[in-house]
Amino acid sequence: MRTRTLALLALAGTVALSACGSSSRATSPPTAAPRVVNVVASLNVWGDIARQIGGTHVTVHSIIADPNADPHLYESDARDAAAIAGASLVIENGLGYDDFVDRLLSADSNANRKVVTVAKVLDVTASGSNPHLWYDIPRVHVVARAIAAALSDIDPANKPTFDANTTAFEKSLAPLTAIIDKIRAKHADAPVAYTERVPEYLVNVSGLVNRTPTGFAQSVENGTEPSPSDTQQMDTLLSDRAVKVLLYNAQTTSSVTQNTREVARAAGIPTVGVTETLPRGEPNYQSWQLRQLQALFAALGS
Repeated sequence: MRTRTLALLALAGTVALSACGSSSRATSPPTAAPRVVNVVASLNVWGDIARQIGGTHVTVHSIIADPNADPHLYESDARDAAAIAGASLVIENGLGYDDFVDRLLSADSNANRKVVTVAKVLDVTASGSNPHLWYDIPRVHVVARAIAAALSDIDPANKPTFDANTTAFEKSLAPLTAIIDKIRAKHADAPVAYTERVPEYLVNVSGLVNRTPTGFAQSVENGTEPSPSDTQQMDTLLSDRAVKVLLYNAQTTSSVTQNTREVARAAGIPTVGVTETLPRGEPNYQSWQLRQLQALFAALGS
C-alpha cells in the first residue's frame, strides 16, 4: 500500500514537471526576423547610394539601370508598378526626369510609404532646371542624409547603422572633392563645351566656363535636331579651338553628337565621355565619378 502510494506521487510529480515544461515552451516569444526595408529607386545612381546607406538592412531595386538606354525616353511597365507598390521607400529624381514615378505612386496610394524626391531635397525646383542632379557632387551627401532619415523613420532600430553608413559615405566623397578643388585651382575659368547638359553641375562646381550654344545642348537632350545656326556655332567653337575640352554623353549618341566629336578631334580638342547612369561593372557612385573627374582633369592639362 505504501509502495503504491509513493509510486503514484512520483508519477504525479513527473506529469506536473512535464506540464510546466510544455507551458514554458508555448509562451516563449518567437524570434523576430531581421527587418529588411524594400527600396525602389528610379535611377541606379540613387539606388546605389541607398544600398550603401542601408547596407544589409535594405533590398534595392533600380528601375533605370541600362547603360545603353536613354533615360529621357524610358517608359514604365507593369513590373515597375508592382515594384513601387511593394516598396517601403521610393527614391525619385524629380524635375520631370522620371515623372513616371509620380504616375505610379498616384495609382497606388500608401500612407505608410516614404518618398524621397532628390530635387526637393536639394531645393532645385525651378522650371527648366537641369535634372542631372547627381553631378552636383558637393551636395550629394545631402541626398544621402535624406535617404538615411527616411530609412530611420521606417526602421528606427537600425538608425545607428544608417547614420554610421552615411558618415562613411560622406568621407568617401573626399577624393572627388579633392580633384574638383584641383581643377578649380589649376584651370579656373577654362572654357569647355558639352553635347548636352549632363555634366553642367560638374562644370560649374569645378570653376569651368561653359561655351556650348544653349539651343544645341537643349535640342540634343530633348532628342531633336539642333538648328543649323546652333550646329554651326558649335562647329565653329570647336574648329577655332575656343574650348579646351568637349564633354559628351557617351550613353546616348546620335549622328549630331558623333559629328561634334569628330570636329573636336580634328581640331585637337580632348574629349571626355560622361554617362547618365552607373555603368555596368562600376563598383559604386564614388568610383564612377572619380574616374570621370580624373579623365576631365587629365584632358584639361593635356
